Amino acid sequence: MSRPHTAPEVLSTRRLNRALLARQGLLDPWNAGILDTIQRLIGLQSQAPHAAYAGLWTRLAEFDPNELSALLADRQVVRIALMRSTLFLVSAADCLALRPVMQQASVRAIASSAGKRTREVDLARLMRRARELLEREPLTLAELGVMLEPDFPPYAPADLATLVRVGLPLVQVPPRGLWGRSGRSRHTTAESWLGRPLGADSAPDEAILRYLQAFGPATVSDIQTWSGLTGLRAAIERLRPGLRSFRNERGQELLDVANGLLPGEDTDAPVRILPEFDNCLLSHADRSRIFDDRHRMRFITQNGLVSSTVLVDGFVAATCRVHRAQDRASLLVEPLAPLRRQDRSAVRLEGLRCLAFLAQGAKHEVVFVE
Repeated sequence: MSRPHTAPEVLSTRRLNRALLARQGLLDPWNAGILDTIQRLIGLQSQAPHAAYAGLWTRLAEFDPNELSALLADRQVVRIALMRSTLFLVSAADCLALRPVMQQASVRAIASSAGKRTREVDLARLMRRARELLEREPLTLAELGVMLEPDFPPYAPADLATLVRVGLPLVQVPPRGLWGRSGRSRHTTAESWLGRPLGADSAPDEAILRYLQAFGPATVSDIQTWSGLTGLRAAIERLRPGLRSFRNERGQELLDVANGLLPGEDTDAPVRILPEFDNCLLSHADRSRIFDDRHRMRFITQNGLVSSTVLVDGFVAATCRVHRAQDRASLLVEPLAPLRRQDRSAVRLEGLRCLAFLAQGAKHEVVFVE
């Protein structure tokens, strides 16, 4: 006798919001080490060199930015282009394992630009020459392009450097990305920097499971949006026997790992401040679980810049930025819609806590820009 069919549970937008916050350390701060947290999150976006510091500060009960700088200097974590061919801060182990998986996304990112203009270039020779130059000394992409140009006429230096960025696993080396320091974006190969080869497995299965653990429940489109990969159906079907299946309010299938956190939709969500480019805002095709799409252009620009944001009751409610003048640091908060008095008070308190981390030694104030 066949078992009766049971319709999948429908998860509300608020339930998905609470699941995301719980899996991202944005409900109760985690008591965890920095390296473990970076791996749990599958890295933090790092287009802005110091954004990862703020991202860890808002997720951890205790965070010393100098410890992250030490991990970068000791080559235990690196900054490298991975998911969506964008810059991430990841553990050394994830750098070596994930780069082969995400290679397809890197190639697709330039297919209609530099890739189209350089169809006839000898890629194997270009990569050999670039590796030789980059492993001799770290270079900026501009410097690399100029050094490659004499051997690869008539291609533009910028296009040659872009091809190398896609074809080789390039890490940005310190002092770029160190706390309280700055430096030009100089690159070398991951293998040279870490002294180990890349992984040999390009199958996305493990990356999909880790994504669901950190961002699920999610649709296949969500997984594609996070990774930049296509053609994931075969991997999903391989994994399906071990996954849970839900539906969202529009009837779309949501997949999840068996032990994924699913707090109730009435779970309290404290005010949180997210840094620029925070991955919570960018890792789903349907982002209604974290913000109202009507406000999207207020903090995500057409050229891909993502502002720092404030979460109130779990959802983006304001943008924010730090303004410094002499001995004063102000957090300028611009609500997307009017805030209740108690929410403004909570934002003010969290804003002052944030300034104590970002602007030590200055006088602090939170200013609402209406």
